Amino acid sequence: MQRIKPPSISQTLKLNNQSTMAEDHRNSKEIRDEPVTVVDRLFLHPRLHQVINCAMVCDGEIPLHSIKSEIQNSLLMLHPKFRSLMVRDSGGREYWRRTEIDVDRHLIFIHRRLSDDSDEDAVNDYLADLSHSSPLSADKPLWEIHLLVAHKTVVFRVHHALGDGVYLMAMVLSNCRRIDDPSQTPTAIHSVKTSSFMPRRWSVVTLLKTVWFTVLYVLETTSTLLWRRDKRTAVSGGAGVELRPRKLATARFRLDDMKAVKRAVPNSTINDVLFGITSSGLSRYLDTRSSTNGLKEGDRITGAVPVNLRQHDSSGLKNLHPNTPQGNRFGMILLPIYYHKRSLDPLDSVKKAKAIIDRKKLSLEAFFTYVLCFLVAYFFGTKPFSIFNYRIICNTMFTISNVVGPNDKMTLWGNTVKHIRVTTSALPHAIIMHMVSYAGYADMQILVAKDIIPDPKILAKYFEEALLEMKEAVAAAAK
Repeated sequence: MQRIKPPSISQTLKLNNQSTMAEDHRNSKEIRDEPVTVVDRLFLHPRLHQVINCAMVCDGEIPLHSIKSEIQNSLLMLHPKFRSLMVRDSGGREYWRRTEIDVDRHLIFIHRRLSDDSDEDAVNDYLADLSHSSPLSADKPLWEIHLLVAHKTVVFRVHHALGDGVYLMAMVLSNCRRIDDPSQTPTAIHSVKTSSFMPRRWSVVTLLKTVWFTVLYVLETTSTLLWRRDKRTAVSGGAGVELRPRKLATARFRLDDMKAVKRAVPNSTINDVLFGITSSGLSRYLDTRSSTNGLKEGDRITGAVPVNLRQHDSSGLKNLHPNTPQGNRFGMILLPIYYHKRSLDPLDSVKKAKAIIDRKKLSLEAFFTYVLCFLVAYFFGTKPFSIFNYRIICNTMFTISNVVGPNDKMTLWGNTVKHIRVTTSALPHAIIMHMVSYAGYADMQILVAKDIIPDPKILAKYFEEALLEMKEAVAAAAK
């Protein structure tokens, strides 16, 4: 699919500044330009330019006649960043500048079928193309809504500079309604607090462990930044991989199956199960390419994992009030999994993942990466800031995230939503995985560099099989 790239942010910043200067001068007494925060500026840098693509697949036809009025009357229009251009002043500093919204410029209608493949494959191919070759134009606020009419799919595209996954999930949900009460917006399954990655009870032993693991993982992050990297395998990325064409596949999990496995491993979480699935699935996939990976039992495969650092529940974002804290508030941890042959006990990978994550929860690694990025960008600018993040990604193997969605079915503009699936712009990783839970299922989008991993559907199948084997092991143990 051929697409024409719109002007990049760097090409249009100057134009935006000139075209809005007269109007904003008249309004300057009422609304001042808001500086772009140092962390948000990371996602505007050409090295790590990031757009979040959220696809919502509906049961029925999209109500095209009412889309414009729905958007104009939505809570989305109350938030400053969704009503602002990103401009740069004479000193090179980026600012959000309030502007009038022309909703028609943000709506992209595609009526034809994208291909003769299934709806899922056609939409995934479209999202893969967006992740690689379609940045958002900066001559308007940095969001779009693509309506794939023939495939009954709505794609929300939002620049990562506007907010992190938790905040932007709330933005999407503000356009939806609960089926049982259309006057209410849906809420997440569980509230996700910063404390989920911090000790709940403090003691002298816990404090000593926190200091020890923080020092240990800070040194690990520093070494990864400077020189350490995973062994090269058949799924390794690296500098320049973000420029390569992409393919996208979906792995689907039943939440009840994940919860059954979680209950079988004492004190474990859904994230423990997810990383156990990832460990088993990746190991099995690498086995199929054993002639090229050169891995040995126990070799490390490191992932970069974003961790929410918001001080409140995600449910507090559900109505997107204008005073809701915005922007990006997350740190990053390095999460290793270990290549292994198929185990007699499929739950072993979950137990090992839990042990690693429990130690990570006792550290301040996520806070360290957030504060370090902030300080580097504040004192030295976005260039070294972007180099720091780019090198971390180049020296690791994959990106993975998990965002909690609604438990109950909901509607989007009066149409029942079947699936919610999220992916982002390409990174130097050859594998990028984003999971979102919704209505009893969790869909993981697996975005790959297709010249490195030409068969992502096989990888998705191995992930799904890993969970089913764990479920069967739980059932067998219960007999």
